[in-house]
Order: sequence, then structure tokens, then C-alpha cells
Amino acid sequence: MSHLLIVEDDEGLREGLRRNFEYEGYRVSTSSDGPSGLDAAISLAPHLVVLDVMLPGLNGFDVCRRLRASGSNALVLMLTVKKEEPDRVLGFEVGADDYVLKPFSIQELSGRVRALLRRFPSKAAEASRLRLGSVEIDFARQKAARRGRPLKLSFREFELLRYLAARQGEVVTREDLMKHVLGYSPEATSRAVDNLIVHLRKKIEPDPREPRHILTAYGIGYKLVI
Repeated sequence: MSHLLIVEDDEGLREGLRRNFEYEGYRVSTSSDGPSGLDAAISLAPHLVVLDVMLPGLNGFDVCRRLRASGSNALVLMLTVKKEEPDRVLGFEVGADDYVLKPFSIQELSGRVRALLRRFPSKAAEASRLRLGSVEIDFARQKAARRGRPLKLSFREFELLRYLAARQGEVVTREDLMKHVLGYSPEATSRAVDNLIVHLRKKIEPDPREPRHILTAYGIGYKLVI
């Protein structure tokens, strides 16, 4: 299930898009202004951001520019009423992946979203950063920190978080984690997965005994919740 973030200040349009994309099977988050949209794009690590240009607080160009500077590789589709070519060029220069001019049909926008997710499946599937409360994970640099203080995570702990982050909110089976995180090593057992989860929770959860982010689906596996 792809995760979309819609950043749009027009409440009617924002809610209409949310309902449409949820009906199409996407997981959808929304923001109504530039600063909250930027925060959500960084902390939620969506696969694709539908980003209006004319936003209060921070315009879409600046949101996109700062999002790229943060290391995010989320797909960005910009919405604008501006038809001048320099504005479209600026959108691509700051890191947008596509552009849709207002007014648009929902069929056109849905088609552009599907096309982007098909053209860049690896970019859509994997976030470069993840924020879990006070913990920030930088997958590109293999670094983690809590309130700016470094956390020491193993390679497999990074890979476990990366795999779960690409499937936020979905239950991932122990078998999937054995295959994709532990590989075909002799340690690839369900007990090894459980032990890896236990150690990781001790490092990133506020209270490992009552986890908020890495939740257990009893008898099945685990899921990551932001």
C-alpha cells in the first residue's frame, strides 16, 4: 500500500483528494500549510507528496527544496495555477518529479500518481530518513540519533527498520523478515527475528516494555507505526 501525503490549503480540495485516494487503496495523510507539510513529509516518510505551490507559511517550492535538503527521496507531484514556464522549470529545479496545472480532473491526477509510482518503484518504496518520536534514522548515512545524541545500531537493525519503514502500518510476517533482513544465513530463524526486535526496541522505544512504534501482531509478525 503506497502512502500519499497531500499538502493543500483548500480544505474542500484536500478532503476530496483524500477520499478519492483512500478509495483507490492508498494510505493518505494530509497537511494544510507549508510548515506542517514539510514536517509531515520528513517525519512520515510518504512514498509520494502531492504538493500545492501556493501554501500559507511556506510555499511549495520552498517545501520541496527543504525536503530534498533533508535527504528525502519521496516522489513530489506539484499542483499550481501558474502556467508560466519559469514556474514549472523552478519546480523541477527544486526537486519535483512532476507537475499538474489547476484546474485538473481527478482522473488526470490519479493517472499521474500511478505513473510516477510505476516509473520510480524503488524511489517510492524506500525512504532515506525516518523519525520515530525523538529518534531520527538516516538510512543513507547509516546513522541514528535520539535528540541529537548518537545511537549505535547494527547493520541488521538498520535493515530491519528500513524494511518495516517501506511498509509502514502493514503487518510484516516473521518469514518475510527472515528472508529479507536475515537472508539465508544460519541465524535466519523466527527466534532470531524476535531477538533482533527486542534489541532494537531497547534502543529506539521510549519504554521497550510498552512499545509505541514496533508493534507485535501476535502469531504473525510485526508492524511499524509512526
